[in-house]
Amino acid sequence: MTLSRRGDYVVRSALCLARAYAGGRPRKLREVVAEMGVPQTFASQILADLVRAGIADSRAGRDGGYRLVRSPESISLVEVVEAGEGPLRAERCALGDGPCRWEAVCPLHDTWRSATGALREVLASTTLASLADTDSAIESGQAPVPEDSHRRSRSSVAVTDSIQVEHGLVTVVEHLTRRSWVTSRASDAYAEAEAVRRAADSGGLAWMAKSRPAVRSERAASSGAGEARVELEWELGLPGGADSRLDATVELRELDPERTELRLTGRFRPPSSPSAPAVPSALATRLARVTIRAFMRNVAASIETGRSPTRGVRPEAPARIARSGSPPAPRSRRAGARRPV
Repeated sequence: MTLSRRGDYVVRSALCLARAYAGGRPRKLREVVAEMGVPQTFASQILADLVRAGIADSRAGRDGGYRLVRSPESISLVEVVEAGEGPLRAERCALGDGPCRWEAVCPLHDTWRSATGALREVLASTTLASLADTDSAIESGQAPVPEDSHRRSRSSVAVTDSIQVEHGLVTVVEHLTRRSWVTSRASDAYAEAEAVRRAADSGGLAWMAKSRPAVRSERAASSGAGEARVELEWELGLPGGADSRLDATVELRELDPERTELRLTGRFRPPSSPSAPAVPSALATRLARVTIRAFMRNVAASIETGRSPTRGVRPEAPARIARSGSPPAPRSRRAGARRPV
């Protein structure tokens, strides 16, 4: 049994609101879209499902948004699922019309009713708070992966890195929010990781491709003067159906008019393919760190050498506001400082 597409999005959206509940600040529709991958064109309908079910409310205005009307501990998962799926009960016979002797009831009726009831009981005994706790544990890498996980081959690595750039905040943000410019820095980073991979595992899955990463880079709401945040995502396609992905937040802090500190925190999915052997965990972690370190070093070097983000590329639309979550940051490192691999 799986959720329908609508039920999937409703659970994701409720989970987003649950994680924001303790902070007391409503979540904007665009934040739910960015954080949970709910389609922009569908998001308002999904959040309206939660409002109609009495799980969330909405307020208009600058300080408005969506928030839970009750604490996550008092909201059961069955409430959330039924907000998107409708009542969890059999609306028709599981086996259809069948032979003429099944005119009143089919032989699967009692079993199917019991199975549906058992599912509802499990969902009713699971709170939205416990789901949010599990989500946080997964995000931090502390949750064990079950043997029957459907995503074992899609595991990701927690990555953190920081560097200082000899330029002011405005210039650095301008570069990081230009997708074409970021694409070049990411491509160079994968090339450096590929050189390390060949030396360590010459027969493994290549970390380079002819196509460049698909990048999404957006400036998020600033938390104060001299500070900014950029939401950064990229996805790289590889031959044979393999791919790699980064989901990260880059926190920027202007140390002085000519120096800015960048701190990247997120999750990196090493190149993987359903048809290729999984990269050994230790090597995947090492190569993930090599890639992110190379990316940050390339960012700093390119900005400091005056490589314009708009040179040779068509100007893009202004960056949109993205999600506002602010993860913990690692200690800073000077631009150009190399981390042992």
